[in-house]
Amino acid sequence: MTEAKTILVTGGAGFIGSAVIRHLIADTDASVVNLDMLTYAANLETLASVSGSERYSFERVDIRDATEVARVFSQHQPDAVMHLAAESHVDRSIDGPDDFIQTNIVGTYVLLEAARAYREGLTGGARDAFRFHHISTDEVFGSLGDEGMFTEETRYDPRSPYSASKAASDHLVRAWGETYGLPVVLSNCSNNYGPYHFPEKLIPLMIIKGLAGEALPVYGTGENVRDWLYVEDHARALWLVCSRGQVGESYNIGGKNEVQNVEVVRRLCQHLDQMTPRVDGKPREDQISFVTDRPGHDFRYAIDASKAERELGWTPLETFESGLEKTVRWYLDNEDWWRPILDGKYAGQRLGVGG
Repeated sequence: MTEAKTILVTGGAGFIGSAVIRHLIADTDASVVNLDMLTYAANLETLASVSGSERYSFERVDIRDATEVARVFSQHQPDAVMHLAAESHVDRSIDGPDDFIQTNIVGTYVLLEAARAYREGLTGGARDAFRFHHISTDEVFGSLGDEGMFTEETRYDPRSPYSASKAASDHLVRAWGETYGLPVVLSNCSNNYGPYHFPEKLIPLMIIKGLAGEALPVYGTGENVRDWLYVEDHARALWLVCSRGQVGESYNIGGKNEVQNVEVVRRLCQHLDQMTPRVDGKPREDQISFVTDRPGHDFRYAIDASKAERELGWTPLETFESGLEKTVRWYLDNEDWWRPILDGKYAGQRLGVGG
């Protein structure tokens, strides 16, 4: 793609999808069509800053609905698809894998078929320029030991229903590229964090529980390692993959921030103590508790993002410390965004016990 045109973003009311749309509207000339079913983790308030733009439109559509998806393609005539719509919480996939199979696998299949049919009706430069960008996770690669990093050539080894469903969708996208000539690009990212993150995930959940004086539950011994990527850095990378990535290639996107889970929680406690101390003056680290580990908990993820840096010129702007401080401050300043979620969609309970 040599110029910004119309981009269809699936899952645009979700955490990463909304960051992508905010970036596209604020920093490019692209028009954006947000296709989202508005499931529990979606929130259109994340797009309040751009929803009034004449370059933004919204379609409430389930990606499994072939008729409606085809209508969206026909009506909006996108030049590229950025496919982020997915069920994404590992713990929820353990409790109920069906939604993950239906959305992440079947939904991706429906979208691929719609994109293929739509592109076959294009001609000339529009047909050549069309791109289908599939956004995935580092969890498809399985678990690392103490050393090494995931590269684009790492063998797939998913360990949870969530990662298995994303691995399947990755394979479908590659197959549609090879079999039908659909111009696809893929990306796999490490753990995202930042503003507007649904509070079932580690960082926002620990911030909110820390503020409430509740126990801060850490799985197992807390020694599992994740690489953390600030969501706005990821959004910039995704647009570079979509607009500049080579057809048929995949790109790993990571933040170069490997941290043990328990250390993440400790750093959050330190930021909270500094910004809003407890009334009794005690450190919030005292609230940390260790709970039974997640079934099949991968030990370590680490991303080698050198290909994206080398070929696309992307590097993260935030360190983990700067991004974490911004994130804590955002949750302190935006209780009116997350409080209604706790009062309705999710009350902070543990998920993923395998029941």
